Amino acid sequence: MKTQLLGITLLVGLLFVSCKKDKDDDPMVIRTDGLEILIQEEYTTPPAKVSVFFKVQKKDGTPVAGLIDSDFSIYEKGRNDDAERLISSDEGERQISPRAQLFAYNTLLILDLSGSVTNNNLPQLKEASKQFIDAVIPDDNDGAINISVRWFDGENRLHKLTDFLGERAPLKAAIDGIMPDISTDNSTDLFGAVIKGIEVVNEVEYQNDDRISAASMIVFTDGTDQAARHTREQAYESVNAAKDRMTFYTIGLGSEIDESVLTNIGVNSFEFASNTDKLIETFARIASRVSDEANSYYLFEYCSPKRNGVNELKIEALKDNLKGTANTTFNAGGFTGGCSL
Repeated sequence: MKTQLLGITLLVGLLFVSCKKDKDDDPMVIRTDGLEILIQEEYTTPPAKVSVFFKVQKKDGTPVAGLIDSDFSIYEKGRNDDAERLISSDEGERQISPRAQLFAYNTLLILDLSGSVTNNNLPQLKEASKQFIDAVIPDDNDGAINISVRWFDGENRLHKLTDFLGERAPLKAAIDGIMPDISTDNSTDLFGAVIKGIEVVNEVEYQNDDRISAASMIVFTDGTDQAARHTREQAYESVNAAKDRMTFYTIGLGSEIDESVLTNIGVNSFEFASNTDKLIETFARIASRVSDEANSYYLFEYCSPKRNGVNELKIEALKDNLKGTANTTFNAGGFTGGCSL
């Protein structure tokens, strides 16, 4: 009898676990915490336009690109409303656009051109870098996405190959112009390159003070820091101080890299190429992440029917059964008719 009861208990337990697993794995189940909407900037423009610039990402920080207007629901709640209401197109125009002219996304690509690279891997690195440029700069680039290429060796400087440019041709021409004798110092100032690279991005962000800006930094190396001008802790501190407004990626080639170092610097993603034949696909994976990052920013614009007071606004995104929301407010004091987008 005890054996029968034990068997029934185990069977019920297994059925419960099985049912629970099926429910969790059901593709129709919507995870309401699956997405994050991060508001970057918000403002109002006469006569009654409300603008909110925001980023969408998964909970793990993975950027979500390619969303369209129908992926969003926008709710408004005024001081005389009992509950939030879905914004009606009959009452006011609304649109959600990927990126915007007010947005600048800058990518800094830093290449290790010390002797071990220029003597052994330069042709493959140049081709991988050019394909990276093709993948990140879109065909119809509106000037919002720009890449600068810098390089380092053992010198106490980060050499500039190009300024931040939004056109593929001059960037790729600069890559083609890298010659095997470009470096005169066969050492590797990896930590110095990281610290100086962050300074470069800070500098260009200040130049974009009339636009909302975001940035990424990609560091390629086939070795470890040999120059020892800076400690790894100093490099980590620089990354950690900047990671809330920048994304960091690293690419390591061959067996002489320190994966733990490149993982700590590439806090958003570290990719490893075991040999030069893998360089193109490794750069391509990072390029895909950078492109998604640059295209995960959206501008919501709305002609509000509100004419007074502080009002609540909720943005809701739903994609692949993942949902996220963000709440904000705007002051409709002084709003009048005649708004158009």
